[in-house]
Amino acid sequence: MIFLGIDPWYATIGFALIEKEGRDLRVIEFWVIETKPGTSFPDRLIQIAQDLRELLDIYNPTVCGIERLFFLRNVTNGIDVAQARWVIVHTIASVGISLVEFTPLQVKQGITGHGMAKKPQVQKSLQMLLKLSEIPKPDDAADALAIAYLTSLKF
Repeated sequence: MIFLGIDPWYATIGFALIEKEGRDLRVIEFWVIETKPGTSFPDRLIQIAQDLRELLDIYNPTVCGIERLFFLRNVTNGIDVAQARWVIVHTIASVGISLVEFTPLQVKQGITGHGMAKKPQVQKSLQMLLKLSEIPKPDDAADALAIAYLTSLKF
């Protein structure tokens, strides 16, 4: 089975793919897709959908995990991110891929055992859990890797 993890945003979206055979996990890849500053917001959303469709066609993941949104302060950014997340969820659902959602607290708790862990702790824990030679970076890709890992544990 191939598990896709996504850390949603509209400027930089983290993606990660993990393959699971029995109990063995193998990191296929993790990266970010960036939309260009100055591009209109609708065009950014179109690019996200197109890039995601291409990714789905290439890797054909079985299940996708995505982070739920949680905003305390910047409502304007939150609305834009929510719209980008909707495009991602719609694209995933439209091709029939199952979707699992995690809150940021669940991701931190699931990877480090502590819901208030900082990003460096999550990245170091991922390095150990997945036997990576280096700490996964950038942050958005590492977050997506954490989500893909937690998704793989559910199946």
